Formats: sequence, structure tokens, C-alpha cells
Amino acid sequence: MSGLKLALAAVAVLGLSACGTNPWNDDLNSGGGSAGAGADALDPASPAYFQQTVGDRVLFAVDQSNLSPAAQATLQGQAQWLARNSDYVVTIEGHADEQGTREYNLGLGAKRANAAREYLISQGVAGSRIKVVSFGKERPLEICSDETCYSKNRRAVTVLAGGLTG
Repeated sequence: MSGLKLALAAVAVLGLSACGTNPWNDDLNSGGGSAGAGADALDPASPAYFQQTVGDRVLFAVDQSNLSPAAQATLQGQAQWLARNSDYVVTIEGHADEQGTREYNLGLGAKRANAAREYLISQGVAGSRIKVVSFGKERPLEICSDETCYSKNRRAVTVLAGGLTG
């Protein structure tokens, strides 16, 4: 019986340790991990500076793809950064919260990514430098069934790729 208790305890510990990991964390996917990010964040031409100082994401209201004033301000900063760093191209990832069907959320994520793309283009960023992709609800940052998580998952994230223009 003590062997069974030990095995159950081990399973519980492993299960709880997995709760803190998220394979879809945008910081990891966009190359913005924490290793060496401190020094890079001080360089205004670095991706770390873009992510941490300019801001790499904008948030949306429930079932919306229109840009709030805060989102527009972030995208304005992105456009200025991209104008100064013309060797970068971007992919804008559209995301949704877990509410709704997969198909609906893929469409909503696409609308959000395209809204961010159109705003960047209106600010002078060449459309040829911007790709969009929708992940719908498939890559949440937070996993829980309440507004605190939902609000973080309704986003468009601008991911940089360097040296690919021209």
C-alpha cells in the first residue's frame, strides 16, 4: 500500500509541475526568451527592445477586431521602430480566447491580425514586410475559464524576423 501512495504522490507532483508550463508562450515562440534579454533590451535596434519597450502585442475586447486607442498607440510605436529598422519583416499572429468554436476563433484571429496589419500599413510600413497568421484559440497565454485569462488571450502579436527583406 505504501508503494501505491508513493506512486500517487509522484504523479501528483509531476502533474502540478506541468501546470506552470505553456508550450504556446509567445515570449518563447518569438525568440524573446529571458537569456541575455537584459543587455539586448537596452539596444533600441534589438528585438528585445521592440518586445519589451515598444510592445509586441495589442489586446482586443470580446468578439472585436477594432483597435482601441491603446492598441493604436502600441502599433504607432511599432511602425516607428520598423521605419528605423528596415531589415526586419514581421508576422502578426491573431489570437482569440477559448469561447466560441474553433472556426469562429480562427476567423476572429485573422480579423485581429489584419486590423493590426492595416494600421501598420497606414503608418507607412510596406505591406510586403507584413504577413499575418491566425491561431484562433489554439495558442492561449493563460488557461482558465474567466475574464482574467480571456483578456490576455484576445490579442495580436507582432513577431520579428530579421534580414529577410529585399
